[in-house]
Amino acid sequence: MSALHESNLTSLPLLHRGKVRDLYEVDAQHLLIVQTDRLSAFDVILDDPIPGKGEVLTTLSNFWFKKLGHIIPNHLSGIAPESVVKGDAEQAQVRGRSFVTKKLKPLPIEAIVRGYLVGSGWKDYQKTGTICGLALPAGLREAQKLPEPLFTPSTKAAVGDHDENISYAQAVELLGEARAAQVRDATVALYVEAANYAASRGIIIADTKFEFGVDEAGTLYLIDEALTPDSSRFWPAESYQVGSNPPSFDKQFVRDWLEASDWNKQAPAPRVPQDVLQKTADKYHEALQRLTAE
Repeated sequence: MSALHESNLTSLPLLHRGKVRDLYEVDAQHLLIVQTDRLSAFDVILDDPIPGKGEVLTTLSNFWFKKLGHIIPNHLSGIAPESVVKGDAEQAQVRGRSFVTKKLKPLPIEAIVRGYLVGSGWKDYQKTGTICGLALPAGLREAQKLPEPLFTPSTKAAVGDHDENISYAQAVELLGEARAAQVRDATVALYVEAANYAASRGIIIADTKFEFGVDEAGTLYLIDEALTPDSSRFWPAESYQVGSNPPSFDKQFVRDWLEASDWNKQAPAPRVPQDVLQKTADKYHEALQRLTAE
């Protein structure tokens, strides 16, 4: 399977290249989002893409957008991506890995929800007994399920910079009280329904992040991608145990290899061996197959 590290569409204006997604303008009301096979680790984009990753992200996002559409509307327009570009070469670049979306105003936060005590939340808890200022019971262990899902927003950093966790009070300052509450409630509702479904498919969603945008009327929409191995921590239920961080269905193979390589986590990153890339691709596809049976 060939990999797409960067799209090259000359029929539409390029607006932005992110860590994974390339953004083009279709018209005054619509955008084309191309999900490439790029991989970022420690906020550095690697030279080596993961074959098929963009298709997995797109198929899985479309699955969740449909499944969770009763909770909140999403940014999909219903327009086929192949119809907004020109020529066979451009259609091949967007097929199966793209969305044509409504043009919305993104909110300036990432909406993170944590169901389990792991990652930066575990480190925070060990030091302070809290996550993002939210007090937790004493005596919790790594990877333990939290008493209830926690909404822990962060700032949205530019490519190469690090997102920073913020308190709910800071989210209110950025969004306003009513909008912050709306985002918090939508985030938790999306997570709870998705986590319950995933559990029935043998996957634990330990945490995830959502992004939201608004239209000119102020209606809130779910945007970007949703509940993929890039934006979520998926654990296989059969290997989960409290007290240790289970292997996850994501780029952890690459992260572990980079951690062991003595890399200083500054660009450029070292080249990643083919077997590590393939193991990572296999994990992405396994997550897709488990959740959707595709």
